[in-house]
Order: sequence, then C-alpha cells, then structure tokens
Amino acid sequence: MCLAVPMEVTAIHDKIADVEIGGVTRQVRLDLIDAAPAVGDFVIVHAGFAIRRLDRDDALETIKLFQEGLGLELI
Repeated sequence: MCLAVPMEVTAIHDKIADVEIGGVTRQVRLDLIDAAPAVGDFVIVHAGFAIRRLDRDDALETIKLFQEGLGLELI
C-alpha cells in the first residue's frame, strides 16, 4: 500500500523544499510537481517527492482524517 501525505512548505531551495507536518520536517524534491509551490502552500508528498499542490482547506481536512484514523496529533 502506498501513502501520500499532505505537508506544508516551509522553505524552498531551487528544486528542493522543506516541508513539515506534526513537527516532523523533511526535504522533498520538486521535480514532479505541476506548478511550483510557495512557502505556506500544502503539497502531497510521496516517496520523497512533492507530487501535487493542495488547497489549504483540502489539506487540513485530509490531515484531520489522518489524525482521527491513526490517533495522531498532526496540527
């Protein structure tokens, strides 16, 4: 099973972005994303790549579902 996670962009360095969710920060590649994100945008992350920008409301709803389903505190 594959899992893609919505994460908030906190910094951008050329083709790499720093992203965060629930206090966990990762670096992801931006090579596959359709439109370059800005700091504060949410992106769907899978296997170290940002694959799509996500509307803030949709991202927060998805994160809420993760929290409820997994019993995690992510936001």
